Amino acid sequence: MKNTLIGYARCSTDKQDLSAQKLALTNLGVAEDLIYTDHGLTGTNRDRPGLDQAIAAVREGDTLVVPKLDRLARSVPDARKIADQLEAKRVKLALGASVYDPSDPMGKMFFNILATFAEFESDLIRMRTREGMAIARAKGKLRGKQPKLSDRQQKELCRMHGTSDYSISDLAELFSVSRPTVYRTLNRHRPCQ
Repeated sequence: MKNTLIGYARCSTDKQDLSAQKLALTNLGVAEDLIYTDHGLTGTNRDRPGLDQAIAAVREGDTLVVPKLDRLARSVPDARKIADQLEAKRVKLALGASVYDPSDPMGKMFFNILATFAEFESDLIRMRTREGMAIARAKGKLRGKQPKLSDRQQKELCRMHGTSDYSISDLAELFSVSRPTVYRTLNRHRPCQ
């Protein structure tokens, strides 16, 4: 039975780069054309087409290779579901250089422990983010998205709209904003003074 290495890489945002993960996978022996990716999808999002393709590509005796567990799953139930799929196909899972056999009791135990830590890490990041936002909000530093127009510009836009001499498109062009921004400004200042 031939052991083919199928790779999977994922990054959470469109601004992140997959190059380091792809390099790690090729260094682990995965051929470049056998690396499946998801870009801009979080680990908690189970709708990951690249992962689905990777799981569909593995055959009995193959190994699914992932640079780190948090690239594969961020919750224990999700990791367990993936492990069950791999076990049903008689496929091993390699996390970095460590290979786990989901059908082996020891492999299953280590995989579950690692998945628990990945979920814990994800929960910690979420908690720290919420705490940081609460502190920033309390200090007045987190105010949300700022309006594109100053108060003075918003008042002038309303005044000009009130004259009925300018269309929404005219106002958008004059103030260098989009039509939805003009509508939002008018709605915020209704009735315009």
